[in-house]
Amino acid sequence: MVTAARRDPVPQTPQAPGAGSSAPSGTEVRRHELADFLRSRRERITPEQVGLVRGRRRRTPGLRREEVAQLSAVGVTWYTWLEQARDIQVSPQVLDALARALLLDRSERTHLFSLAGAVDPAPGTECPSVTPALSTMLRQLEPIPACVQNSRYDVLAHNRTYGRLLCDMDAVAPEDRNIMLLAYTNEEWRSSVMDIAEVTRLLTAKFRAAMAEHLAEPAWKALLERLEAASPEFRDIWARHEVVGTGGRSKIFRNAHVGLLRVETTDLWLGPSAGPRLVTYAPRDEETRERLERLQALVLAEAED
Repeated sequence: MVTAARRDPVPQTPQAPGAGSSAPSGTEVRRHELADFLRSRRERITPEQVGLVRGRRRRTPGLRREEVAQLSAVGVTWYTWLEQARDIQVSPQVLDALARALLLDRSERTHLFSLAGAVDPAPGTECPSVTPALSTMLRQLEPIPACVQNSRYDVLAHNRTYGRLLCDMDAVAPEDRNIMLLAYTNEEWRSSVMDIAEVTRLLTAKFRAAMAEHLAEPAWKALLERLEAASPEFRDIWARHEVVGTGGRSKIFRNAHVGLLRVETTDLWLGPSAGPRLVTYAPRDEETRERLERLQALVLAEAED
């Protein structure tokens, strides 16, 4: 059994979930949401992703509780109580350690602190799944556009040619760098996509399929509410209840700088299917390859100015 030093003092008499109340309070609801959220994130991470040995007798999907405690330097009993929705206090420093141990992206980190009712000491912390090595890979793939997305279609990182592929991604606020939002609300992005009606229909069907595993998560519900409020087109397509799986497909873009681009998209999962993925846009013909090289040269020239 793995042991770990405690960061926070262990409370002497933790209150069991729902004890002393006939109806759950808002605080109790958040504690249960926090417990479910931590459990879901723990179960999606393989030991190999965090440098641990799998062993032969592993029955738990993902990490064990004691392994999360070890990685976060908190007590095993204390972390167990946290996943049991016990009434205990969690410091921002421990939440920061948990976010790093569970490889949370920026949106998930914000969600963690919100559920815990704590202020993030380092808001905007970079997603640990986007490692320096992965950032280097993104750069080395140029002129092929590439980005890292999570299952909610947030763009976690991108290389320079992707940053000019469909819109000026650097000009988009970090909280708006979501493919669903861009597809329905960003006119530059929409004008760059050939057959935008078919693309949004397929994208929405993929989003609905992905959301099936996250129906209770506030971050997903908040994105859905934002899309429904911002786009009548989205509301109409969403009401059709279409579902389709993920996978690569051919696409044609009308880039504002270099013209038509014919590419083949490929999703390379960086972990479990609910985690982040590397999305690449490889040229389908020599003309597109040459135009992507021109786009890269344009980006490099802008960087020198």
